[in-house]
Amino acid sequence: MEKKTVNYTLKSAADHDEDDDDLVDHPKVPGWFSEHCPIWPGQAHFLKVEKILFQGRSEYQSMMVFQSSAYGKVFVLDGALQLTEKDECAYQEMITHLPLCSIQNPNKVLLIGGGDGGILREISRHASVQQIDICEIDTMLIDVYKKYFPGIAIGYEDPRVTLHVKDGNAFIKSVPEGTYDAIIVDAFDPIRPDHELHEGPFFELVAKALRPGGVMCIQAESIWLPSLDIEHLTAKCSQKFKGSVDYAWTIVPAYPSGVIGFLLCSTEGQFVDFRNPVNPLDPNNNMGSNGVGTISADDEGTKQQVNIQEEDDIIDH
Repeated sequence: MEKKTVNYTLKSAADHDEDDDDLVDHPKVPGWFSEHCPIWPGQAHFLKVEKILFQGRSEYQSMMVFQSSAYGKVFVLDGALQLTEKDECAYQEMITHLPLCSIQNPNKVLLIGGGDGGILREISRHASVQQIDICEIDTMLIDVYKKYFPGIAIGYEDPRVTLHVKDGNAFIKSVPEGTYDAIIVDAFDPIRPDHELHEGPFFELVAKALRPGGVMCIQAESIWLPSLDIEHLTAKCSQKFKGSVDYAWTIVPAYPSGVIGFLLCSTEGQFVDFRNPVNPLDPNNNMGSNGVGTISADDEGTKQQVNIQEEDDIIDH
């Protein structure tokens, strides 16, 4: 997952002054991962680091994997926490099953980004799916996930999966009109206005690549963080997709505010009601149609709660 770019340290940046109240000026905390970002000012997120397992840099980005005391193994990309072993299932399941359970018998699915393999793992649980394309530009990222998070990267083992090592924006331009039933975008932080995938032409290309009544799901940050750009993203997608547009959110404790959102869009054609699934997922089906085993939160009896808001609620509030 590629959501935001911030700097990381293993201790807080604040200096302690003996004259200051300890409750206000926190002393340095060696051995702690700290994340802070301009889009959620006035706060920081800390995790205790037991051991750094990997640090490296690809052609595109820096990566770190560490063992935390509270969340298991943690993956950090360009200083931003991407996922943890403890709660990754909440994100992966929601961004996958919200769109795929909203249409009958999805057959062809495209994933842009999502190099960790967790979304692939969840797509494989849909027996109707025959073709799974993933576009991920960074092969080093994939290799790191396969080595340190095999239970997540297991999604690559499904024979229905085809990996396209390419920039997502370039790839979507080459897709013939009406190719996919569903497209999941997990490749960028929609709050960053400078990202090329944030621009209207990208969403226009996604809509064109979908069949009539096809669906897209994209990560859309948290309603508890500054929501102006979420409203802007919702309005922009409403212009490009002529069907339904809904905003959903679920709980992911390791993320800022403990909440993450998703924007759901459908193209003009058969009406898609994201609030009423027409293709329910069998909670006992943890195998793909080709016999590939998957790992899910359902295996431990965990059920994620998802909340969906109307488009007008996002625009007006």
